[in-house]
Amino acid sequence: MTTTETRGDRIPETRRPAGAKEVLDFVLALVLVVPAAPLVLLAAALVKLTSRGPVIYAQTRVGLNGRVFTIYKLRTMSHNCEAASGAKWATRGDPRVTPVGRFLRATHLDELPQLWNVLKGEMSLVGPRPERPEFVGQLDRQIERYSERLRVRPGVTGLAQVQLPGDTDLDSVRRKLVYDLYYVERGGLWLDVRLVLSTGLKVLHLPFAVSRWLLAIPSGPAVEGVADVGVPTPAAEPLPQPLVA
Repeated sequence: MTTTETRGDRIPETRRPAGAKEVLDFVLALVLVVPAAPLVLLAAALVKLTSRGPVIYAQTRVGLNGRVFTIYKLRTMSHNCEAASGAKWATRGDPRVTPVGRFLRATHLDELPQLWNVLKGEMSLVGPRPERPEFVGQLDRQIERYSERLRVRPGVTGLAQVQLPGDTDLDSVRRKLVYDLYYVERGGLWLDVRLVLSTGLKVLHLPFAVSRWLLAIPSGPAVEGVADVGVPTPAAEPLPQPLVA
């Protein structure tokens, strides 16, 4: 199976038998597929009726131990929008996002096809967000311990995803990495359950402060004082090419 080259190649590969987390992932994903299916079909119809191109968007991502896999999402951007520019992260107000795509992103409905990745064992419901191989090598060279997030399966949601905005520069990537490493080192089934519930509250557009209080989600100094990923720069470094437009 193909893997992505990172400094994390020094890290012993994680090999462990299926445990409670894997069983919980599979069972919950199987249960969630039932209510998700009609939502996906309705969203897919809206995508098909309002823009050209395929309904499902397949993209290569880096998973456990650097293995690459294909992630599935409902398409939210114009078809072949990276043909001229190459791989780029989405930005606030990104003109490539279609009107229907903005709704799907705001409600996170575009992520529902990833339940298939969870059922296949490529992803977990909870874990660090999987990144594209075009970016992983660059970020690994720029940020200490970046490849350590590959010790666990990537997640549909996670500790960083429920409370931090999208990445805009290297300092924001470093900050998210702190949350990812906290999860890698201290995560467990109880935290997974709370993060899934927190994700549900986020979909309902309740502020993170609500779920942090109700569910005791680790945040702020309790997380950011644990892992050292390098000193933030005085002025935010731009993301390395081709991450910026």
